[in-house]
Amino acid sequence: MPSRSLTDPPRIAFAGTPEFAARALEALIGFDCDIPLVLTQPDRPAGRGMKLTPSPVKACALAHGLTVDQPDTLKTPELRAPLVEAAPDLLVVVAYGMLLPRAVLDIPRLGCINIHASLLPRWRGAAPIQRAIEAGDARTGITLMQMDIGLDTGPMLAEHVVDITDIDTTATLHDRLAEAGARLLIDTLPDLLAGRVTPRAQPDHGACYAAKIGKTEAALDFRRSASELGRRLRAFDPFPGGLMSVDGTPIKLWRAEVLAEPGAPGLISRVDDQGVVIGCGAGSLCITELQKAGGRRLPVAEFLRGHALAAGQQAQLPG
Repeated sequence: MPSRSLTDPPRIAFAGTPEFAARALEALIGFDCDIPLVLTQPDRPAGRGMKLTPSPVKACALAHGLTVDQPDTLKTPELRAPLVEAAPDLLVVVAYGMLLPRAVLDIPRLGCINIHASLLPRWRGAAPIQRAIEAGDARTGITLMQMDIGLDTGPMLAEHVVDITDIDTTATLHDRLAEAGARLLIDTLPDLLAGRVTPRAQPDHGACYAAKIGKTEAALDFRRSASELGRRLRAFDPFPGGLMSVDGTPIKLWRAEVLAEPGAPGLISRVDDQGVVIGCGAGSLCITELQKAGGRRLPVAEFLRGHALAAGQQAQLPG
């Protein structure tokens, strides 16, 4: 590549895949820099037709005329070559979905930085937003960190705290955190590029792991407390939702209110247009949004017009 002067804008490459990362890429596009390369995951099958679909980051990058590379690994020199040739000063990584080997971390002159959706060291790993809601955390946030070879273990560069409300789902909290992450990146970059940011080691205490959410976690055990199950429903919206079985029929649950009134675990005690009330190990859940297999998410009144439920039926774990 041609030689550069000290007045040239910084060269900042980007690696990311989902919508959360696309928000940060959009912000970076508006920053005074060159973006020589965007890395993202290969196109994946999606939708009912399982058609190969580009990631949100790829769609954003192509819309702005940026160069995109989609390696399925970065473990070989050949697959790292486009990043080497891009010669970035910095690589910004956001929910890329791939651990970066040391050989990649060493390519940019200023290393690699990551936008992570938690207040590290709490909730390192793949599902920090969901696990924070599920655990009943009152707050979470964004950590901008310098990457090392560990899993979200690198030194911290900046933080932004975000409160978690009692009605937040993963979808609503995701959007607030995505915007906060994009802002924190742009606010921090000038000082970072000028060498005015001092990395801070993560605390030794408070570390925990946010395991990836699996479909099997959707099954609801009504022997657990209503407050716990209510948090799980909010954490698992939009994926994978909650799941119960009534008379052998699986039903997905999406929204619920936590009630203090007692009830036998799994017993449906009340059914009306305001909700389906199901007893739990402590308290009850009033389900307000449901979905039948192959159907749409429906408010309870609309669901009940096509799918009868009655007091006295027993909700069970899916078979």
